[in-house]
Amino acid sequence: MLSLACKQNLSLYTMKYTPLNKDLYIQNRKRFVKQMKSKALAVFNANDIMPTNADGTMNFRQNNDLLSLSGIDQEESILVLFPDFYDKAFSEILFLKETNENIAIWEGHKYTKEEATETSGVKNIMWLSQFENVFNTLMAEAEFVYLNTNEHIRAVVEVQTRDRRFIDWCKDKYPLHKYERSAPIMHSIRAIKGPHEIEALQIACDITEKGFRRILSFVEPGVTEYEIEAEYLHEFVRNRSRGFAYTPIVASGASACVLHYIDNNKACNDGEMLLMDVGAEYANYNADMTRSIPVNGRYTKRQKAVYNSVLKVKREATKMLRPGNVIPEYHKEVGKLMEKELLSLGLIDKTDIKNQNPANPAYKKYFMHGTSHHIGLDVHDVPNIYKKMEVGMVFTVEPGIYIPEENLGVRLENDVVITKDGTFDLMRNIPIEADEIEELMNS
Repeated sequence: MLSLACKQNLSLYTMKYTPLNKDLYIQNRKRFVKQMKSKALAVFNANDIMPTNADGTMNFRQNNDLLSLSGIDQEESILVLFPDFYDKAFSEILFLKETNENIAIWEGHKYTKEEATETSGVKNIMWLSQFENVFNTLMAEAEFVYLNTNEHIRAVVEVQTRDRRFIDWCKDKYPLHKYERSAPIMHSIRAIKGPHEIEALQIACDITEKGFRRILSFVEPGVTEYEIEAEYLHEFVRNRSRGFAYTPIVASGASACVLHYIDNNKACNDGEMLLMDVGAEYANYNADMTRSIPVNGRYTKRQKAVYNSVLKVKREATKMLRPGNVIPEYHKEVGKLMEKELLSLGLIDKTDIKNQNPANPAYKKYFMHGTSHHIGLDVHDVPNIYKKMEVGMVFTVEPGIYIPEENLGVRLENDVVITKDGTFDLMRNIPIEADEIEELMNS
């Protein structure tokens, strides 16, 4: 039996990361409610803890929309918003898993009601066992119901999520209500990052920097890609990150020309380049960095020429991330920059350009992916790519040149915030100049 003193010491502030300020979640809920129809309620569910095999489970990762509106980082949580309900105490309710002595022993601490309010700013905290009765009362007064789904344009959803099960349950139990989509509203809310979110993203980028600097003194001919991956993970976790923001790409030689190479199982050989697309997670926010370094600490003349071409495109592309621009048009303009660099490197010629198919321009032979995507709680964050860029949006900038016939792939990537005056580089302190990388690798 846990003592009262022991229970009191188990607070949410023992989490690995420092929780963000609750003002963020209060404001996000206000922004969501402002876009709701009258006499409407909205429901947001936590993610499932996903199974692996036997009695194994994956690590829990919270639903990012629920997190954006509450800051609650715990399974089996539900947020209900009903701003027009006659009793204003029920305009916001958080339903949480009620803990007990057995859960505390086997799983550890869960939010108390007081901690949940301190984290989220929601005053009305109820246990999950109360949900169906309370929800039935609310639905009797609601006309519209906002339900949440994963509507990312690249989403592949092959398993039934908790959101999907709730949609089926809700529509079966309440078939005559009018149902609305929460995702478009959430995409607009999550598009603009507030100061607290920028701070979390900066910490994730700073942790990523520490990992990169660590491996600059570690990489040499003969080291394996998985050893490099381990060095990153060690540095990330010791700095209060959960680990990698996404499956890391540590690709030497020809593997650098495979865009989503994640085997990370080869030795790094003398004379090869090493492409590393890695990022740390912090407080559920993600960094996304790519660097390309020489395994032996010195770029060859050709490697440096390709490297500097990519760096030049990256810098020019960053200048083009400005309010009013849109991703598809921006990518076309970046393509023109890359075309010029590929000409200078002798990879394409004017005849290739003259005879190119406008739908598949010549530069795409060596640069076949986009340059930028939104980043935040999701690495490929949810905001609409056709929406005009605005101050407060955060993007990656990641051009690359891939030359399979030379076993050479170079990509460079930083994360930047759009500001009134241009951009603010969250990775401004991470070495990127070829000369600086050589100096650090040989110091």
